[in-house]
Amino acid sequence: MGDLIQLLHEGLPATAILTDPDITASYANDMASFCAAGAPAVVVLPRTTEQVQHVMRTATALRVPVVPQGARTGLSGAANATDGCIVLSLVKMDRILEIDPAERIAVVEPGVVNAVLSRAVAEQGLYYPPDPSSWEQCTIGGNIGTASGGLCCVKYGVTAEYVLGLDVVLADGRLLTTGRRTAKGVAGYDLTRLFVGSEGSLGVVVRAVLALKPAPPQQLALAAEFPSAAAACEAVRRIMAGGHAPSLLELMDRTTLRAVNALTGMGLPESTEALLLAAFDTPDPAPHLAAVGELCTAAGATEVVPADSPAESELLLHARRMSLPALEALRPATMIDDVCVPRSRLAEMLDGTAAIADKHGLTIGVCAHAGDGNTHPVVCFDPADEDEARRARESFDEIMALGLELGGTITGEHGVGLLKKDWLAREAGPVAMEMQRGVKAVFDPLGLLNPGKVL
Repeated sequence: MGDLIQLLHEGLPATAILTDPDITASYANDMASFCAAGAPAVVVLPRTTEQVQHVMRTATALRVPVVPQGARTGLSGAANATDGCIVLSLVKMDRILEIDPAERIAVVEPGVVNAVLSRAVAEQGLYYPPDPSSWEQCTIGGNIGTASGGLCCVKYGVTAEYVLGLDVVLADGRLLTTGRRTAKGVAGYDLTRLFVGSEGSLGVVVRAVLALKPAPPQQLALAAEFPSAAAACEAVRRIMAGGHAPSLLELMDRTTLRAVNALTGMGLPESTEALLLAAFDTPDPAPHLAAVGELCTAAGATEVVPADSPAESELLLHARRMSLPALEALRPATMIDDVCVPRSRLAEMLDGTAAIADKHGLTIGVCAHAGDGNTHPVVCFDPADEDEARRARESFDEIMALGLELGGTITGEHGVGLLKKDWLAREAGPVAMEMQRGVKAVFDPLGLLNPGKVL
């Protein structure tokens, strides 16, 4: 370890190198449950690309593993340290380098917080759509690493669709530039997309060129109450089949509604089995909301309540954003699934999850990006209770299996990390896994970058 620290000091200021075990332990893991974390040898907080290159050259020379990190708000264990590793925290690389309204791009470092970027571009009449629930804390680098999504994905898509180009420090310290700054470009293999969602296992993103959109009007929302998850999911099917383009289409089950009420006192309707939130950000959203309201009623909604103002709409969206904190308050720990299924199978996913909760005697609340079929079952449990923890883990695996049985995928936006490695192999199959391991070997032949994650 002495050689490692000495070599790091040759290219980094002393303030960028943390070795106190009590401090380095605080960087050991992200927010995932049931994911082992090791003890890092050192935490490094670089501020420049050259400093990142020095870290990777040092790691390669000494054969030391490196775990890149952002804000550690992830839910798959992708940022968890391994014993003796260098934790490469990129949160100090937090500059917005450029915002170009004519080209509709932003150039940023990886440590820029999502909400900070969103507000900065909004000042110039622009919009960066990806908005994970942790957008006030999560970083753009972490969003790129996990290919994250958010509430607006049903209309605007996920992070991958907004990354035009990257600067990436490779495992041996070389700097690779991918992609473009232009609106169009198809030269060669799409290496940019390869890094998006790679969870730091292929290289370290140090700069990103991001696409922006013109700022839309403020959205208006409605809330529709349903007597069953099946009725709410039928409304989702009708809305999407009818050609509507909501800016969000979100679902909260009864367990989640009650939890949000208990935490916030918002007075959401606890008698309903499912609450569907739909919003439009068109210049005149009223006709769209009226049409969606009619579809909800036809699907069995017991009440449809349109918001009268953007402020009322934001209150409804706040309830949805509070879903996870509210469920976390029910038990000492949560395990958050992220299973995406075809919209036509969404009701089966929700009903199946409820049956799994009953089988294991657990509280499992579900909130969903319903327009995408992306469900987030949240298993609430006490890790100090060995039997309850076992049941929580078993329920998680059964939910994953259910998603695959319904023609879905094990993750729509949270990534694989440690939590879903085995499930990735089941979903992808042996040929795809062989190809993915081959890609990893090209970019990281010594296996130093985020070892044990994804593959």
